Amino acid sequence: MRKHVIAWLVGLAMVTIGSAQAATPAQAAPRPPAVAAPATPSAAASDTVAAGYVLGPADVIEVSVLGQPDFDVKGRIGEDGSIRVPYLGAVTAANKSTVQFADELGKALESGGYYAHPIVKVDIESYASRYVTVLGNFGSPGLIPVDRPYRLSEIVARVGGVKDSGAPFIIFTPAHGAQRHILIKDLATGDLTGDPYVSPGDKIYSPDAELFYVSGQVKSPGAFALLPDLTFRMALARAGGVTDSGSDKNVSVTRAGAKLSHVDLDTKVLPGDIIFIPERLF
Repeated sequence: MRKHVIAWLVGLAMVTIGSAQAATPAQAAPRPPAVAAPATPSAAASDTVAAGYVLGPADVIEVSVLGQPDFDVKGRIGEDGSIRVPYLGAVTAANKSTVQFADELGKALESGGYYAHPIVKVDIESYASRYVTVLGNFGSPGLIPVDRPYRLSEIVARVGGVKDSGAPFIIFTPAHGAQRHILIKDLATGDLTGDPYVSPGDKIYSPDAELFYVSGQVKSPGAFALLPDLTFRMALARAGGVTDSGSDKNVSVTRAGAKLSHVDLDTKVLPGDIIFIPERLF
């Protein structure tokens, strides 16, 4: 009996010690003191603004509150950057993202006692203040809204790329800066020096390709877009090559209305050149 009592006391003591150790983990690894959030706007606030389209004058937006049909307004942001909404009157919307503007409206409606915990939604009906103009031989040219800094290659991808009828270069005209001619192949190399950022107000244009023509004894005669440093030899390859009935020994080229007497196949093709492959004599 005495042995059982002693064993019971020892077990009770071990449980008590273990419980005390488990209850005080902070003694082994003290927590660092809490750091108060800064009261002034920081870089995080700027990131929030950049996360979505930044509103500006002439943009048309629709503002609504979930479950409140009496609060539903569609309007154009004025030149002063404000728009009128129910209960609050004229409020500033310009230079704010849609997320930031919705959050500010929700807080104002709640603090004014109009709604309890309102969920505000801001939709853009028409982009007018921040866009780039894309024209020419693109898949889907038009006004492209920009909600953050985009590379030129990203805008080209968004509009479906350059069509076959387009030149091998793009004319990029920044709103503030000098016009540039940028080769499309340079956009795909990964070299960021040839892939500038675009900003609202910039213009991107894909001109018509300059053409040359191949006829006669080639497999695929027709008109072709002129590429940089294209030679007559390369031009024949683009036309499918010479047929079995043709010969590249006596290539005929008409340039600006005049016929060239001797043609070196390694000579560069010029816009408007007409290349003719005659039939083999024997």
